[in-house]
Amino acid sequence: MAGPGAGGRVRAGRALTGGEAEPFVVPVTGELDLHSFAPRDVPSVVAEYVRACREKGILRVRLVHGRGKGVQRAEVRRTLRSLPGVASVADAAPDSGGWGATVIELTGESD
Repeated sequence: MAGPGAGGRVRAGRALTGGEAEPFVVPVTGELDLHSFAPRDVPSVVAEYVRACREKGILRVRLVHGRGKGVQRAEVRRTLRSLPGVASVADAAPDSGGWGATVIELTGESD
Protein backbone atom coordinates (compact mmCIF):
# COMPACT_ATOMS: atom_id res chain seq x y z
CA MET A 1 0.00 0.00 0.00
CA ALA A 2 1.43 3.36 -0.93
CA GLY A 3 0.95 6.45 1.18
CA PRO A 4 0.16 9.92 -0.04
CA GLY A 5 3.83 10.90 0.29
CA ALA A 6 3.42 14.38 -1.15
CA GLY A 7 0.73 15.28 1.36
CA GLY A 8 -2.93 15.45 0.56
CA ARG A 9 -6.01 14.55 2.48
CA VAL A 10 -6.38 10.93 3.48
CA ARG A 11 -9.75 9.24 3.24
CA ALA A 12 -9.76 5.69 4.54
CA GLY A 13 -11.80 3.40 2.34
CA ARG A 14 -12.09 5.96 -0.44
CA ALA A 15 -9.94 6.89 -3.39
CA LEU A 16 -7.06 9.09 -2.27
CA THR A 17 -4.85 11.49 -4.10
CA GLY A 18 -1.47 12.69 -3.00
CA GLY A 19 0.13 15.45 -5.02
CA GLU A 20 0.95 14.02 -8.45
CA ALA A 21 0.26 10.42 -7.44
CA GLU A 22 -2.56 8.36 -8.86
CA PRO A 23 -5.59 7.84 -6.59
CA PHE A 24 -5.52 4.77 -4.38
CA VAL A 25 -7.84 3.17 -1.84
CA VAL A 26 -6.99 2.37 1.76
CA PRO A 27 -8.97 -0.78 2.58
CA VAL A 28 -10.79 -0.61 5.90
CA THR A 29 -10.06 -4.03 7.39
CA GLY A 30 -9.23 -3.18 10.99
CA GLU A 31 -5.50 -3.31 10.37
CA LEU A 32 -3.38 -0.48 8.98
CA ASP A 33 0.39 -0.30 8.46
CA LEU A 34 1.43 3.33 8.91
CA HIS A 35 4.93 2.89 7.48
CA SER A 36 3.87 4.01 4.02
CA PHE A 37 2.51 7.37 5.21
CA ALA A 38 4.53 10.53 5.72
CA PRO A 39 4.95 11.19 9.48
CA ARG A 40 3.13 14.53 9.17
CA ASP A 41 0.07 12.70 7.76
CA VAL A 42 -0.13 10.01 10.45
CA PRO A 43 -2.46 11.88 12.87
CA SER A 44 -5.06 12.57 10.15
CA VAL A 45 -4.69 9.06 8.72
CA VAL A 46 -5.25 7.51 12.16
CA ALA A 47 -8.26 9.71 12.92
CA GLU A 48 -9.90 9.02 9.57
CA TYR A 49 -9.15 5.30 9.68
CA VAL A 50 -10.57 4.89 13.19
CA ARG A 51 -13.69 6.81 12.11
CA ALA A 52 -14.09 4.57 9.05
CA CYS A 53 -13.67 1.43 11.17
CA ARG A 54 -16.38 2.56 13.59
CA GLU A 55 -18.69 3.31 10.65
CA LYS A 56 -18.16 -0.24 9.36
CA GLY A 57 -18.67 -1.77 12.80
CA ILE A 58 -15.02 -2.80 13.16
CA LEU A 59 -14.42 -2.37 16.88
CA ARG A 60 -10.92 -3.85 17.21
CA VAL A 61 -8.23 -2.05 15.24
CA ARG A 62 -4.50 -2.74 14.91
CA LEU A 63 -2.21 0.09 13.82
CA VAL A 64 1.36 -0.87 12.92
CA HIS A 65 3.77 1.99 13.57
CA GLY A 66 7.04 0.15 14.13
CA ARG A 67 9.36 0.08 17.12
CA GLY A 68 12.18 2.50 16.37
CA LYS A 69 12.61 5.16 19.03
CA GLY A 70 8.90 5.29 19.85
CA VAL A 71 8.20 8.67 18.25
CA GLN A 72 5.52 7.37 15.86
CA ARG A 73 3.96 5.25 18.63
CA ALA A 74 3.71 8.33 20.86
CA GLU A 75 2.10 10.35 18.05
CA VAL A 76 -0.43 7.58 17.38
CA ARG A 77 -1.29 7.36 21.09
CA ARG A 78 -1.61 11.16 21.37
CA THR A 79 -4.01 11.18 18.43
CA LEU A 80 -6.07 8.29 19.82
CA ARG A 81 -6.53 10.08 23.16
CA SER A 82 -8.31 12.90 21.33
CA LEU A 83 -10.73 10.70 19.38
CA PRO A 84 -14.30 9.87 20.38
CA GLY A 85 -15.23 6.21 20.72
CA VAL A 86 -11.82 4.89 21.73
CA ALA A 87 -12.46 2.58 24.69
CA SER A 88 -8.92 1.27 25.18
CA VAL A 89 -5.43 1.46 23.72
CA ALA A 90 -2.66 -1.11 24.28
CA ASP A 91 0.45 -2.61 22.77
CA ALA A 92 -0.24 -5.58 20.51
CA ALA A 93 0.52 -9.07 21.76
CA PRO A 94 4.17 -10.09 21.21
CA ASP A 95 3.23 -12.37 18.30
CA SER A 96 1.24 -9.52 16.72
CA GLY A 97 3.90 -6.79 16.79
CA GLY A 98 4.37 -6.08 20.49
CA TRP A 99 5.11 -2.42 21.14
CA GLY A 100 5.55 -1.90 17.37
CA ALA A 101 1.78 -1.99 16.95
CA THR A 102 -1.12 -0.49 18.87
CA VAL A 103 -4.41 -2.32 19.38
CA ILE A 104 -7.50 -0.19 19.89
CA GLU A 105 -10.90 -1.23 21.19
CA LEU A 106 -13.69 1.04 19.97
CA THR A 107 -17.18 1.62 21.28
CA GLY A 108 -20.02 0.77 18.94
CA GLU A 109 -21.90 3.94 19.78
CA SER A 110 -21.77 6.88 17.40
CA ASP A 111 -20.87 10.25 18.87
